[in-house]
Amino acid sequence: MKIIHFADLHLGVESYGHLNPETGLSTRFEDFLSALDRLVDYALENEVDLVLFCGDAYKSREPSQTHQREFARRLNRLASGGIPTFLLVGNHDLPNALGRATTTEIFDTLAVKNVYVSSHPALYLIETRSGTVQVASLPWLRRSALFTKEETKNMTFEQIKQLMEQKLTNIVALHAARLDPGLPSILAAHVLVGDAKVGRGSERLMAIGQEPALLLSNVARPAFDYIALGHIHKHQVLLEKPPVVYAGSLERVDFGEEDDEKGFYLVEIKQDNQTGKRETSFDFHTVAGRPFRTITVNIEAEDIDPTSTVLKAIPYGGVRDAIVKLQLSLPPEQEGLLRDNEIRDALKEAHYFAIAKEIRREARIRLGNTTAEEIAPLEALKRYLETNYPPERAEVLLQYGEKLINAETLNPNL
Repeated sequence: MKIIHFADLHLGVESYGHLNPETGLSTRFEDFLSALDRLVDYALENEVDLVLFCGDAYKSREPSQTHQREFARRLNRLASGGIPTFLLVGNHDLPNALGRATTTEIFDTLAVKNVYVSSHPALYLIETRSGTVQVASLPWLRRSALFTKEETKNMTFEQIKQLMEQKLTNIVALHAARLDPGLPSILAAHVLVGDAKVGRGSERLMAIGQEPALLLSNVARPAFDYIALGHIHKHQVLLEKPPVVYAGSLERVDFGEEDDEKGFYLVEIKQDNQTGKRETSFDFHTVAGRPFRTITVNIEAEDIDPTSTVLKAIPYGGVRDAIVKLQLSLPPEQEGLLRDNEIRDALKEAHYFAIAKEIRREARIRLGNTTAEEIAPLEALKRYLETNYPPERAEVLLQYGEKLINAETLNPNL
């Protein structure tokens, strides 16, 4: 049995893009669709038995009709090719208010053939061309789905978090107990597992530490042949046996994922007909997405041609079709020497570029072993003038300064 495991599609991310005049769509939206097309092509060409999606189909909780249409077109290709698709609801798929539909609920409502949607924990028996597979689901669950307000009354935030973790752990245990040991089984979960490495990008803003996190030991139950995870954008294997795997996001979302490989896992479950024992193998398949490039240039004060320094740092042909961030660090006197038009021209082959300048300000001059806040105003002025002016000029300025300081002292209202 061959299964594709992917997650965190985030259709609708359009940052760092522009409008494609031929299609009317954002070029970044097309990047994400292209990545999904490669996955669908692979599934059809290799006669995969099941496509397992572990949550966060869209960036927005209320995706546009265009985003929904394009996602549905890809699901239809899989369904028409005889490949069932399992959709798990992630935190980005939940509506902003109770009572509203999730972003993927429409497929369940219309009873679209070969498409399964899980918005609450359940055990699914899915028929594939290679037999039946059990999929135990753990979608993203709000606090209100786990317990009532009365149950958490007078609880601290940390106590509520611990209670949520216990409830989620119990759901996984209940799933494991209900499995038919004679059938291959998968746990599909959109959840944070404590051992996961979180990327440097926008997902770090998820306020890790404030959301429930399950222990790896409570997820990695031997009753499951494979534990498919979503929610973390960095693909990683937390455990080999049983396999506990985050597929990661299918396309780079921001510069925090610049160095991450993107793609999906191909999972194969083989069963020995004589012994009944099953073995699971899994391989990561890279999907070539839009490259991100960060170019950092430090310009020194003695550099007589900072523009040439910047141009040399931009790799020839290395920015073509990439999303580029050029970070310049320079002293204030060098900023006026930069020929911005030449730098922008060198980046013109990039799909998108941004130039960020960090002006390095000199640290405050220390007056001997003290700072200005630690000595009297007149003494501070004297040291400053002696440091920055010729003696005769400093003496004249000090006389005027002394008069002003004394006048302020005698009449604070001046």
